[in-house]
Amino acid sequence: MKQPDLTVTSKSLIEVDGFKFKDLNGNGILDAYEDWRLTSEERAKDLVSQMTTDEKVGMMLINQMNMGKAKKEGDNTQVLDEEFEKADGSPMKRRDKYPSTETMERLKLRHFILRDNMPSEDIAEWVNKVNEVAEATRLGIPALIASNSRNENSDVTIEGDKTEGSFSLYPGTLGIAAAVQGELSADADYTLVEEFAETVRKEWLAAGIRKGYMYMADIVTDPRWQRSYGTFGENPDLVGEIISRLIPGIQGEKLSEDSIAMTIKHFPGGGPRENGFDPHYLAGKWNVYRTPGSLEDYHLPPFTKAVEKNPSSIMPYYSAPSIEKSHWQAIEGEIVPFEEVGMAFNAYMLQTLLRDKLGFKGYVNSDSGVTDNTAWGMEEASVPVRFAKVVNAGTDIIGATNDVGNLKAAVVKNFIAPQRIDQANVRLLKEMFDLGLFDDKTYVDVEAAKAVRLEQAGREKAYEAHLKSVTLLKNEAGLPVGKDKVYVEAFHKNLEKAEKITRNAREVAKELGISLVDDYKEAETAILFLQPESGDYFNATPGLLELEICEDKTNIAMNGDTYKETTLSNYKRFEKIADEMRAAGKTVVASVNITLPWILGNVEPKVDILIAGYDTFLKAQLEVLIGNYQPKGKLPLTLPKNTAVIAVDEHGVCVSRNDVPGYDKDKYFREGMTYAYEDTSGNVYKFGYGLTK
Repeated sequence: MKQPDLTVTSKSLIEVDGFKFKDLNGNGILDAYEDWRLTSEERAKDLVSQMTTDEKVGMMLINQMNMGKAKKEGDNTQVLDEEFEKADGSPMKRRDKYPSTETMERLKLRHFILRDNMPSEDIAEWVNKVNEVAEATRLGIPALIASNSRNENSDVTIEGDKTEGSFSLYPGTLGIAAAVQGELSADADYTLVEEFAETVRKEWLAAGIRKGYMYMADIVTDPRWQRSYGTFGENPDLVGEIISRLIPGIQGEKLSEDSIAMTIKHFPGGGPRENGFDPHYLAGKWNVYRTPGSLEDYHLPPFTKAVEKNPSSIMPYYSAPSIEKSHWQAIEGEIVPFEEVGMAFNAYMLQTLLRDKLGFKGYVNSDSGVTDNTAWGMEEASVPVRFAKVVNAGTDIIGATNDVGNLKAAVVKNFIAPQRIDQANVRLLKEMFDLGLFDDKTYVDVEAAKAVRLEQAGREKAYEAHLKSVTLLKNEAGLPVGKDKVYVEAFHKNLEKAEKITRNAREVAKELGISLVDDYKEAETAILFLQPESGDYFNATPGLLELEICEDKTNIAMNGDTYKETTLSNYKRFEKIADEMRAAGKTVVASVNITLPWILGNVEPKVDILIAGYDTFLKAQLEVLIGNYQPKGKLPLTLPKNTAVIAVDEHGVCVSRNDVPGYDKDKYFREGMTYAYEDTSGNVYKFGYGLTK
């Protein structure tokens, strides 16, 4: 048995049987939870037996914690953020945020979500400071830092391959799916996914972020769902295969000190949105299963594949299953007893389905704020009762809250059995022990974190994935395009951002030897980057899919309110450039950034060449266009034909099924009606489509 390299900052080391151990509770003797020779289960149970109610309650909450150096205002020289922040009611600030030290010492939280983007060495320094505070507390329980995914590009105004950010940036998850499909169609395998996973694991481990809220196993079945961009698309088989490789690649075959613990989300699938409305808001409260068998056939398979790989935790979605708006569903021939409460409150979903039927062995981590603003089905209950409901249903840790008072009230009032609180704590602590946080992985090597940040190997693999993600949709003019007299411009709903993207695209084009002109009237080729946006998922309205200016259109929300939105400002300029250049016999190329399944009827007929990216680097797209790389990507989503195929009637029912992927929606249309977009060349933009020349 090998002695771990143990470091302490405020506690002492003790020696027993010739080995050294941390005396985390300072009693001078070796307790079972301090003994690294024992199993994680044994250690966790011993520690729970020594914990007070307050310590157990604090362990069951995870909240955002900011880095002092990430402050935009005030003193940003301190490592820890010791400022108090008042709640503002927004989705991420539902409750007051206390200073970091007070959060650990008084509230006794030990799980924290990091959202700040800073260099890896700064993150490592911050992780160490957080754990110094944690070590000095009564039992010396360390902190576990979690984060949403960080290794996908999300800002096309910055060419990620030119930055020195902390993490290698692949295309968005839809782009990874597009690239993988291209590899598979060329008789390759899932090596790209495995390389991606290893890059994530290495970079996160160096920075000290040990728990990932990733990845989404959700299947996109309503195209207006704003979170489509974070998925791997609409095909359960593809998504399941990707997820089943990411878990062992990032987490390992079993949890260890070299693992990043993964939280697969959002069980049992967030895709069947009611007409695209997101469940951060009341309008998106329901999962709607109109189609018999859709839960078992489309939404559960990726989670089944995930559970087989033993993810450390699973995150249920906010939404609740609607009885009135759904058809009955069966799992393995047994009817699902829908209870109209959010999935984190839903005992059938978490206990019977997830644990008993699928065999899940880890812990359940709720999505953010389910006991506050998004307590669907429990809106009328008191907050302590909400906590009792969510914990008794099988949720072990509640996300994005520090509400120790109301969880403790539920315990003190005997709404939750002591055994259930202990069970949740054992599950949570076992993960910490498995990750080595109590032993030699409490603190991070800051210089090593910097060295990993400066490595190029991960970035090179990431850039190759960007190239592979580019999807050729239309090729009437024939690639490659000429490099002389090229005009480049970008379009976005925000004009300032459009200008930034244009500048960036022109800079990259020059690096690739493309000769640019400043006026499209002088150009032989125009390359127009369309970067549409449709709000975000913290927006009460569903995604708008038409690629045009929509300021003169009024849309109706489910609550009867009207709203206006645009996906692209200055669309008329795009139209003018395209029409004039084609009339003059010149070539028009458009690139559309696919974050939602956009309707392309206002774009595709006006261009000679059309490609799709997925937060793909502009350089990679240009390399494909000028012939430096052959296009390989395949669509991970079916693109809708027009607004008629997603129209909603006066009863709130969509003409196409909210719970069925795009490639299968035709099965449920009236005769003669089809869902997928067909371009002027006769190509159908369905899942898996993509030209290679």
